[in-house]
Amino acid sequence: MCIFMMLTLLLLIFHLLKPIFPEGHVDDTSTSDSDDEDDTPTSAPESSKRRKKTIARRKVSDIYIDVAKRLRFLIPAISVISGAILILYAFISLLAPSPHHPHHLVRRTSLNDNVAVDDSPTVPTVFKVPISDGMVSDPSLWSTRMSNFYFGCSNASNKFPKVETVTYPNRYLLIATSGGLNQQRTGITDAVVAARILNATLVVPKLDQKSFWKDSSTFSEIFDVDWFISHLSRDVKVIKELPRKGGKNLVPYNMRVPRKCNERCYQIRVLPVLLKKHAVQLSKFDYRLSNKLDADLQKLRCRVNYHALKFTDPINKMGRKLVNRMKKMGKHYVALHLRFEPDMLAFSGCYYGGGEKERRELGKIRKRWKTLHSNNPDKERRQGRCPLTPEEVGLMLRALGYNKDAHLYVASGEVYGGDETLAPLRALFPNIHSKDTIATKQELEPFATFSSRMAALDFIVCDESDVFVTNNNGNMAKILAGRRRYFGHKPTIRPNAKKLYRLFLNRENTTWEEFSSRIRTHQRGFMGEPKEVRPGRGEFHENPATCICEDTEAKSKFQTLPRKFGKANVDFDEVAVDQEPENELELSDLDEDDDLIGPQFHHLVNDANVDDDPLISESPELEELLSD
Repeated sequence: MCIFMMLTLLLLIFHLLKPIFPEGHVDDTSTSDSDDEDDTPTSAPESSKRRKKTIARRKVSDIYIDVAKRLRFLIPAISVISGAILILYAFISLLAPSPHHPHHLVRRTSLNDNVAVDDSPTVPTVFKVPISDGMVSDPSLWSTRMSNFYFGCSNASNKFPKVETVTYPNRYLLIATSGGLNQQRTGITDAVVAARILNATLVVPKLDQKSFWKDSSTFSEIFDVDWFISHLSRDVKVIKELPRKGGKNLVPYNMRVPRKCNERCYQIRVLPVLLKKHAVQLSKFDYRLSNKLDADLQKLRCRVNYHALKFTDPINKMGRKLVNRMKKMGKHYVALHLRFEPDMLAFSGCYYGGGEKERRELGKIRKRWKTLHSNNPDKERRQGRCPLTPEEVGLMLRALGYNKDAHLYVASGEVYGGDETLAPLRALFPNIHSKDTIATKQELEPFATFSSRMAALDFIVCDESDVFVTNNNGNMAKILAGRRRYFGHKPTIRPNAKKLYRLFLNRENTTWEEFSSRIRTHQRGFMGEPKEVRPGRGEFHENPATCICEDTEAKSKFQTLPRKFGKANVDFDEVAVDQEPENELELSDLDEDDDLIGPQFHHLVNDANVDDDPLISESPELEELLSD
């Protein structure tokens, strides 16, 4: 402003004085002046000098007079202009925000290269995670608000016939599971129900030993087979192997059913073959049973998944050791299924800012699947199909209120980028653990070469955690979410990635207070609260609504307590925010991990004649990769 005032005054002075010495001015006073000269005879040279001096004196005198006249107007003009500028400056100062206002501290972020440009490098960034000491004291962070009024209930009704009356002789059902541990778990659960629908005897399922996971474990090496058979003895007859017939082994007929096959579908497609062949094996048996079944069949699913499937003693004992060691470190712990492995990122087609090196490395892995087409990484991210980075997961947890002193158990394979990728998460939560850090190599040796057994250890620690955080919606996330709902609605956090995307992208443009407030708002409906998902929506294994009962009497008493024991104005029957209502079809009807598989693959997982699809044979690992 001062520079502007000085320039204005200089221009004004120049404008006023410029006419005094006009360019090209010719002095014509010499002629008239000569007439005024004295007639006294003098020499020609002296007369010429005298006339020049007289002319010069007159010109200087005229200049002084002219300047004086102009300065008489210049000084008031300068005063007026200066006053006006000062008044304008004062007015602008009143309208301008304080130099400490947040708008002065904004960092502009380029959407093209995500490079932050600081408008005010001398002022510290607004976005700063607060430093906090001591464990989190808010008990609401470690339990769901209304969990005491809901409980798992999977007992059969009086209308459910006894197994002896519905199991026909010479009907044997076998299944071959598919994928990793948790995908196989869904197949085993549904196989029991399928056997009940077909009034058949179930042969102990075969586990997948040829898929991406390359695990040679048998059913009895992971699950307690005797417990499995005895616990289901009132529902379905289960035997360990096919009986011999006429001194020969009975050879089953191999076939496959479409995904989401309901009761009528099994009776039309499988039963006639079973009556003719007596033994049928259903191959690639995962998600081959509809989400919508009779209530008693749904409850049978729960009895299988939550009670009959029990890990073997060696796995259970080691898992309990890990849980006890985590609990000794603090009053509570958070389990995080990070799922940030190179194959996961390559398959998703997402980009995380690693430049040409990242594109080259993940692109090379992505070529493993011939059917994967190129996609738009930004679009995948906007649609919530990309896992959060470890740093983003940490920021979400801190924004939700979890203190930096909280202990985190990370269930994950090889993290892409290694320690460098984990460093931001470790800065937010220094107490990070895994089974490799809290157990010795000797303790893990019996399990280390078997991916399903190692996954079982992680499953136990995550299941027993006070808070479980999933970073994708694969099978482990779904199975554990349903299990934790069934056993008391323990907090289960699933990032609302679609809503959080822009918040993370522009976090430098906001304060921590605003950022954390918006995180909490976006996560409503994604925290594992009762009635968070409407009954019938999502996979049944994730939302087993039929198997969750409500203690209406206890809830009614709670509502009548004095205000100090509970908020009287809470609507206890409200259904929380639905999880992405615009994606209802995707959540309820699409198949395993379709929320992570692009639209170009929906025909692979929804086609009833999936056996005839040539792309399946080209990519046998397509569906198994994201299963756990």
